[in-house]
Amino acid sequence: MDYQESLIYLDELNTFGIRLGLARMEELCARLGHPERSCQTIHIAGTNGKGSVTQMMDAVCRAAGIRAGRYLSPHLISYTERMSVDGHDISEEIFAALLTRVRAAADAMVTDGHEHPTQFEALTALAFLYFAQEKVEIAVIETGLGGLLDSTNVIEPSLTIITNVAMDHADRCGGTLAGIAEHKAGIIKEGVPVITAATGEALQIIDQRAEELGADIFVCGEDFSAQLFFPKEGGQCVAFHSIICREPEPFELALAGGYQAENAALVIMAAQIMSREDVRFTEAALRAGLRSVRHPARFELLPQGDRHIIIDGAHNPAGMKALRAALDAYFPNLPRVFLLGILKDKDIDTMLALLLRPGDQVVTVRPDSDRAAAADVVGAVSAAMGLDTLACADRRQGLAEALRRADARGALLVVAGSLYLVGGIRALLTEGR
Repeated sequence: MDYQESLIYLDELNTFGIRLGLARMEELCARLGHPERSCQTIHIAGTNGKGSVTQMMDAVCRAAGIRAGRYLSPHLISYTERMSVDGHDISEEIFAALLTRVRAAADAMVTDGHEHPTQFEALTALAFLYFAQEKVEIAVIETGLGGLLDSTNVIEPSLTIITNVAMDHADRCGGTLAGIAEHKAGIIKEGVPVITAATGEALQIIDQRAEELGADIFVCGEDFSAQLFFPKEGGQCVAFHSIICREPEPFELALAGGYQAENAALVIMAAQIMSREDVRFTEAALRAGLRSVRHPARFELLPQGDRHIIIDGAHNPAGMKALRAALDAYFPNLPRVFLLGILKDKDIDTMLALLLRPGDQVVTVRPDSDRAAAADVVGAVSAAMGLDTLACADRRQGLAEALRRADARGALLVVAGSLYLVGGIRALLTEGR
């Protein structure tokens, strides 16, 4: 297959939907020669923040001189964004060639009476093949959904990170916070250290699972912590504290948003644990990684003349709460216009109640997903809150209307609600740059 043919094939795999379970993935990896065993891995799960932690951890590995791979999802524009080596996304040619190998193995599975792998399973296997081919030393792997039955959970990591646990994907992870926590805790392996920012009932479940497996656990807020502050000379820094090591000087942090302090704390703790076995994880490498990391569409400020535009992938209640807090901290006095698109399986009412404030204006569009809520459905919720709202037929029309409103008021434009929306809007905003 060439790249265009590979896109058609991936679209065809959507017919298999989302099917949790490891049997297909284990069989697929076996037929491909177990590429998931070719390198050391760091496994990352959590409701929010896992993408940022994955990017930070990858940046730290690269700053340490380690040949690093990174796997995350979903992508913003291209499937090739999901997997990288040494900071460079996979090329379309290599992507297509490796997916051709995965397809052959998947077809052979079906011939032999096995279920056909899902799209995410095929992509995950492709990433493992890529890391093996490129002789990656450490791969940073983000889970797709949950953890216990997620396709990525065929790896045997050196370190596990669970960012936090909140109500999201409850329909597929037990229906309760406890059920979700059990799925996240499912990535913990025997004797493998685990770092987490979970709290309350979720932490109890994760802690119990770690104890059962003899895994050392390090808890944010108990064993370590971090506070974000803004130096007079500009920028932002994280002050990190830990009970197991001396307190270092504050770390510069490239990613904006108050919630990134907690994410950075997880990464700093992770680097300190990894340094016990790998001397390349130095404080200098840690500083360089946190200072240089980039994560598009996560409280990303897009410069565009005199306009203030924030692109953020917040897509559940916890994410919206964090986005609102970041907006209030960084832009407390600017009026706001929101361009929103949300998936229909999300708690739309709660998300908008947490995000919006009186006087906000809202433009809604439909994200590019089969699971998307219609623009007028989301618009009806914000209109019921008494906000000036307009539902638009497509993304270009919605963006034009949102920009018009923001320009008229000298307002901050915020694009959020789903990664299936913000990637396309970000591409429209950066056209020709």
